[in-house]
Amino acid sequence: MSWSYVLDLLRISLHAMVPITLTATGEIIGETAGLFNIGLEGILLMSAFVGALGAEAGGPIVGLLVGMGTGMAISFLFSVIAAYWKGTQMVAGIGINLFALGFVAFGLIKLGAPGFHAVPAAAQLAKLRTPIGAVSPLIFVALVVPFLAQAFLNRTRAGLILKAVGENPEAADVAGINVNLTRLVATTFGGALAGLAGAYLSVGWFGSVTKEISAGRGFIALATVVFSGLNPILGLVGGFIFGFFQSLATWIKTLPTKTIPWQFVDMLPYIVTLLVVSGVVGRVRFPRALGTPYKRE
Repeated sequence: MSWSYVLDLLRISLHAMVPITLTATGEIIGETAGLFNIGLEGILLMSAFVGALGAEAGGPIVGLLVGMGTGMAISFLFSVIAAYWKGTQMVAGIGINLFALGFVAFGLIKLGAPGFHAVPAAAQLAKLRTPIGAVSPLIFVALVVPFLAQAFLNRTRAGLILKAVGENPEAADVAGINVNLTRLVATTFGGALAGLAGAYLSVGWFGSVTKEISAGRGFIALATVVFSGLNPILGLVGGFIFGFFQSLATWIKTLPTKTIPWQFVDMLPYIVTLLVVSGVVGRVRFPRALGTPYKRE
């Protein structure tokens, strides 16, 4: 195996890490405050589509911002339903995923290319030249954001407020904290990171949009959250692990010798996800009020 193959695998792994890590970090912030959103897959899918349109209209930076705005808008609506209307968070998240599937499929048909839309080169985020090859600038963002999130959650008053709201909303309410507003802000901010991850898929990585572009990354991000135990730095480690196995599946297909059936190779990321999650479920302690709407007595 030549050194170039190793560098290719590392570069692809770093690219694959970005959407999982950013999405997982955003979900960690939201879950710390007590809201559990399984609609991450739908947020990634819709942000990738809308972000691509934004990039074509105003350039790649605009596309990324539009993607973030899309993630924020969806998460804001989810927060209103879950926190203020006391809706079932699981059902709301499933609704986001189902709506996104139909919305993007319909949008691609309207663009004249059912199932696929190419993003023009001028609308794609330029890559940086490094010793391992051309990489997206968002790789460096994804490497830094978990450390910032860790510092925010553990070293700031706002981070302690989030933890209090997720762990004991009754006590936080008595202390004068607006529980529902705190949950809404935390989850909306988390949605911005998921929206950035979605726009990255189309504008900063693939250069196209398909109706399957999220490819289960939202669910893998949820698995990363479980793996991390709501620790953003461990979320970064988990994001790289899952990203590595996703890229390994792609990389193996490019090898000259085809010794492993491609069907098994494509299963690798999801097999690893199941194994990791099954190994940590039950050992991780989540906030006591996670997933439970707060009703003031």
